[in-house]
Amino acid sequence: QVQLVESGGGLGQPGGSLRLSCAASGIIFRFANMGWYRQAPGKQRDLVAVIARNGNTNYADSVKGRFTISRDNAKNTVTLQMNSLKPEDTAVYYCNADMPLSQYWGQGTQVTVSS
Repeated sequence: QVQLVESGGGLGQPGGSLRLSCAASGIIFRFANMGWYRQAPGKQRDLVAVIARNGNTNYADSVKGRFTISRDNAKNTVTLQMNSLKPEDTAVYYCNADMPLSQYWGQGTQVTVSS
């Protein structure tokens, strides 16, 4: 059974930092393109960052220079380091595993940026 378990969400201050982690099980992790998406209330779920099997990364324009995605294939984890947080970063953040034949989602973790 595939599981993606996110952790590290919570309350962050504007200009501050938070770090999200996603632990994957039930998949061959090194074959997955891993990503983080977010969904704010009343809005669609949007891509935040993705890291491919080969380590290449891609970011939404709104987070470039502030967020960094990384992966550890030995630990089956993907991490999103979020710096210089803004109130508009407030959303539920979802971990995604994009496999050759299937796609999987975590349950989501709430990130709230507020003073």
